[in-house]
Amino acid sequence: MGSARYRIGIDVGGTFTDFVLVDMDRQLLSFHKEPSVPDDPSAAVERGLEALERRTGLMPTDVEVIVHGTTIGLNAIIQRRGARMALVVSEGNRDVLEIARLRLPSSYDFTVPRERPLVPRDRVFEIDARMRADGTIVSPPSAERLASLGEALAGCGVEAVAVMLLNAYRDAGLERTVAAALRAALPTVLVTESGVIWPEVREYERCVVTALNAFIHPLMTRYFNRLQANIANRGIQAPIYITGNNGGTLGLDTARARPINTILSGPASGVVASTRIGAAVDQPRLITLDMGGTSADMALCRAGVPEFATGTFVGEFPLMMPVVNVGAIGAGGGSILWVDAQGVLKIGPDSAGADPGPVCYRRGGTRATITDCYLACGILHPDRFLGGRMRLDADGAHGALDRIADRLGLDGVDRSVRVAEAALRVASTKMATEVIKLTAQAGIDPRDFSLVAYGGAGPTHANLLVLEARLNSVLVPTAPGTFCALGAVLADVRRDYVRTARHLIAPAGVLDSGQDGWPSVALALADLESEARAWIAREGDLIGEHDITVSFNLRYPSQAYELEVIVPPDQMPALSADLVCALFHTQHHQLYGFQHPTSPVQTTTLRLAVIGRVPAIGLPELAPGEPNAQETRQVWLDGRWTKAAVYARSDLGHGAMIDGPAVVEQPDTTVLLLPGWRARADRHGTLHMTEVPLA
Repeated sequence: MGSARYRIGIDVGGTFTDFVLVDMDRQLLSFHKEPSVPDDPSAAVERGLEALERRTGLMPTDVEVIVHGTTIGLNAIIQRRGARMALVVSEGNRDVLEIARLRLPSSYDFTVPRERPLVPRDRVFEIDARMRADGTIVSPPSAERLASLGEALAGCGVEAVAVMLLNAYRDAGLERTVAAALRAALPTVLVTESGVIWPEVREYERCVVTALNAFIHPLMTRYFNRLQANIANRGIQAPIYITGNNGGTLGLDTARARPINTILSGPASGVVASTRIGAAVDQPRLITLDMGGTSADMALCRAGVPEFATGTFVGEFPLMMPVVNVGAIGAGGGSILWVDAQGVLKIGPDSAGADPGPVCYRRGGTRATITDCYLACGILHPDRFLGGRMRLDADGAHGALDRIADRLGLDGVDRSVRVAEAALRVASTKMATEVIKLTAQAGIDPRDFSLVAYGGAGPTHANLLVLEARLNSVLVPTAPGTFCALGAVLADVRRDYVRTARHLIAPAGVLDSGQDGWPSVALALADLESEARAWIAREGDLIGEHDITVSFNLRYPSQAYELEVIVPPDQMPALSADLVCALFHTQHHQLYGFQHPTSPVQTTTLRLAVIGRVPAIGLPELAPGEPNAQETRQVWLDGRWTKAAVYARSDLGHGAMIDGPAVVEQPDTTVLLLPGWRARADRHGTLHMTEVPLA
C-alpha cells in the first residue's frame, strides 16, 4: 500500500453528501457535510474532497481506499427515470410483467389501478429459446432469429436490454448465447442476463430483478465513470468500493456490472456502523433510526448482527435479493406538512429535498417541513445550523406553519409553535408504528432494545420516539450526521450467491441412495464456493482473510413456503444433511410450535455469501471532561416554553453527564434531551440517553 494512510467514506443523500476521513496511523476521524447536487451528485463528491484537503492537509497520494454509497439507482427506480430499455423472453412469455402475480394492488379498493410494468409490452420481444426445468435445452435460438431480434431492438432506440428466458435459473448458458449475439449487434447497448444477475426460481421476480438492473445500468455506469474520473482528476489513484444492499461493499467494476446490488446501500451502511457502536458499549440488541432529509429508515439488530431479508420491495417492485432488512417511512427532516380533506394534519411522504429544501433554508421553499418545526420550537438555533455555515430563516418557518394553522382553524398566541409540536407528535407516531411492527414481527419486547439515532435529524427526534415506542435508551454516535459514511469505511467486502436446488435430504439411512439429494446439494455448494473465492480474489489487495457463510431455504415436502435456515459459523466444518435437517426441525418448531423429526426435508434454494475482511478501524477515545453549559434558551415542550441548557458536543468529555431539558449542538446535528432524561458520554464519545428513575 506504499505510504497511503487514509480511508474516505462517502454517502450521497438527497439533501447532503457526507464524508468521513479516517487517519489509519493515528486512528483519528474527520467529518464533513456538503450540500448535494441532484443534477450531478459527483460534483458534490468532488467539492467535498476538495474541502477535506483544505481542512486536513490531506494529500491525494495518501488515500488508500474510497468507499462510496449512493441512492441514485434507488431514486431512478422510484421516480421511473431510468433507461429506455427492452426485455427479451422465451416464446409465449411476453406478458410476464403484465400478469405479474395476479394480485390486486388493494384488496379493499377496486378503483386503485395496478402498477405500470417497468417495460411496456411493445418493447418486450419473444425469441425461440427455451429450456426445461431440468436444464435440458428444448430449442436453441437460430442465427436468423438472433439477427432479426438485434435489428428490431436497434429500431427501438434502447439503451439497455434485459434477457430472461424460461428456466434459465438452472443454466445461464442459453441466455449468454442470446446476450452475446445482442452485444455484437448492439455494441453501445448494455445487456443483462437473469441467470447471471440472480439465478433463483420464480419467473416474475427473477424478471423484475433483471429488468431493474438493466433499467439503471446506463445511468449508474455513467455516474461511476464520472465519479472515477473526477476522483482521478484530483490525483487520487486509490481503489473505489461501492456499498451494497447486504451491508458489505463491492469493487467498482462489480458495481458497474451489477448496479442492482447497490440501490439500498446507504441505509445498510448505517446499520453496519450501529452494530459497531453497540459492540463497543456491550449492547447487542439495537433498533436503528436513520432520519435524514427525506425519510426515516429503521432496522433491527439482534446478537450484534443486522437482520437480513431475502427479499423486499423497491417502490412497487419486488427485489428478490438479500438485503439488510430496513423499513422506511416518509418522515424525514424535509418531509412536508399538509392538511387532508378532513382537516387532519399529515406528514410526508412528499419531501422538500435539497432543492428547494425546508422554508428556513432560504432556497425558495414555501411548504412547512419537520425541520421548520424544530426551528420554530427552539430546538434548532438559526445561527448555528451546520456549525454556522447556514443561517436559518425563523420568520419564514413561522410563516409557513401559520399557513398550516389557517387550514386547521387554529388561532391565538403561539399557534405556529403549537402546529409544530403537533407535527412532531404525528411524526413520532408514524415512526413508533414502524418500530412496533418490526418488534412484533420478530416476537421481541422493544423495552429490551436501545435506539441508535443518526442522520441529520435522528438525534433531534430520538428522545421523542423512544417515549412513544417504549424503547429503553438512546445511543447517539459522535458524528451522527455522517454515520452512514462511517459505516461505509467500516464495512467488509461482501457478495451473495444463490442457486435453486430442489432436493430431498434427510439424516443418513432415512432415504434410499436414489432419493438422497445431499450429494447434489454438496456439489452445488462447492461450485458456489469456488465462484465466490475466485471473485473475492479479484476485489483488491485491501482484503485480508475471508469467510464463507451458508444458508438454505427449506420446507417439509408439499409445503408452499420455506424457512431460511442459517448454518452457524462454528458448525460450518460439520456441515451435513444431519445438521441441516436438525436446524430446520428446531426452527420450524420455534416458529410454528411443531416439527416432524422423522420427515425428510426439501431444499429449494442454496445461499452462500463470501465476506472479505478489511483492516479494522479503531474508534477514537475521548479524554475525561466535565460538561459546561454555554447558555440557556427557551424550547417549546409539552405545550409551553421551557428553559433548556445548551451544550456544545465538543465540550462533552468522557464521563460527562447532563440532565434534561437540554440541547446538545454539533456541526452535523442537534440532540434534544427531554425533562426527566439523562445523557452520559462514554470513552468513545457516544451519548447514552436514559430515563431517570423516579425517586
